[in-house]
Amino acid sequence: MKYHLVTLGCPKNKVDSDGIEMLLRDATYAPTTSARDADVLIVNTCGFLEAAKEESIGVLQDLGKRKRHNQILIAAGCLAQRNGDEVLQRVPKVDGLLGTRRWMDVLQLLQGIRGGKTNRQFQSYNLIGDPDIAFTNAVPRPPVLGGSAYMKISDGCNAPCAFCTIPMFKGKLRSRPLEALVDEANALVNAGAKELVLVAQDSTDYGRDWGEPNSLPRLLSAICNRTDDRLRWVRLMYAYPGHVSDELIETMASHSKLVPYLDMPLQHGDVRTLRRMRRPSRIEMVHDHVEKLRKAMPNVALRTTFIVGFPGETEEEFQGLLDFVDAIQFDKVGAFRFSPEPGTPAALLPDAVPDEVKDERYARLMERQQPISLRKNQAQVGKMLEILVEGEGEVEGSGEPLLLGRSYRDAPEVDGLVLGPGLSGVPAGEMIEVHINGAMEYDLVGEALVVETFSSKKAAIELS
Repeated sequence: MKYHLVTLGCPKNKVDSDGIEMLLRDATYAPTTSARDADVLIVNTCGFLEAAKEESIGVLQDLGKRKRHNQILIAAGCLAQRNGDEVLQRVPKVDGLLGTRRWMDVLQLLQGIRGGKTNRQFQSYNLIGDPDIAFTNAVPRPPVLGGSAYMKISDGCNAPCAFCTIPMFKGKLRSRPLEALVDEANALVNAGAKELVLVAQDSTDYGRDWGEPNSLPRLLSAICNRTDDRLRWVRLMYAYPGHVSDELIETMASHSKLVPYLDMPLQHGDVRTLRRMRRPSRIEMVHDHVEKLRKAMPNVALRTTFIVGFPGETEEEFQGLLDFVDAIQFDKVGAFRFSPEPGTPAALLPDAVPDEVKDERYARLMERQQPISLRKNQAQVGKMLEILVEGEGEVEGSGEPLLLGRSYRDAPEVDGLVLGPGLSGVPAGEMIEVHINGAMEYDLVGEALVVETFSSKKAAIELS
């Protein structure tokens, strides 16, 4: 039996897909990149935004159109949880729904479908469940390719953000036990991980559901202290601004494995907009966090994300966001145009911002950030940075080999790269030191004289 798995959406979905894959492999299913050759088709969907929903529906419809009589098509994950009835209506070829926190039931679902159950009878899998296996045990993971792996430390969210649908289909925060996460971290290191990227809806809320709201520093210390030196980097994503404690900053500064990098999505920089968003609106608190982070870790890279065009956002409020960007000088900035999601308080707010205004403000925000990002990158020129190699490419035009890697300043998939023109033959997943000799708005350019693997073997690399 063969399976074909498509994962859409965020890294948290990737972790769940890894669990699905390992359960299928343990049950003697083999992976295939060809949907035509598969016996089981699974789409781990995203339902966060309307655009993501339509993408998920489109992938399911495409697979449904080409589905053979004896193939099984499963819609899993967030969209199956949020809009299961709509999925079945728009994609009648779907045989089963597998909601969030239910990835561990995939084999039972397949067995039931083969036993002749109907779609409707399998809506029981489209529930927010809290099976112990999902939280008390380490998630089974396949071998790590490329040296980097995501690790989900909690699921669900308690934040009241007016624009967000996640609590509607993910439920309240549920943190995974520390021991299970340490076991999973060691398993990932044994599977080849040199970098662990910790993700959650709000990573800094870890442990609050146990009545221990500042448990993240203890988890980070445990992972660093109880993994061996094959693990080089631990990266923290999605920190809620009100939960960045002094203890967390101290912990990040004191462990060499914890990279000096923090992703703290702030969503806006104007107090009035933040209040309508139901987000922390004390701008002074953000300045205080940033000052403490930079004092404790002078080389820290700070990333954030903003939403433009939130209902009621005036030109004055948007200018407040631009001023905030100028004042903080973030290393990395991402942005989204506001999307009204059904069922959220923000969808009912008056004074919608026209799409053309959203587009114009998005462009202005990114234009404002570009020279800041460039200056931050130019400050790296002349330094030696360790990079995690992700692969190779070619220099456009000349065909010269081009090494692609990431430094501690770059999270996978969302940030820039370190480019090594003329360098080749270094396998993905290796870590090497490069001398930075060039900078662009989002990427760095470097050269390497020596390749050093973790087993301390060295090989000279000649650069053209």
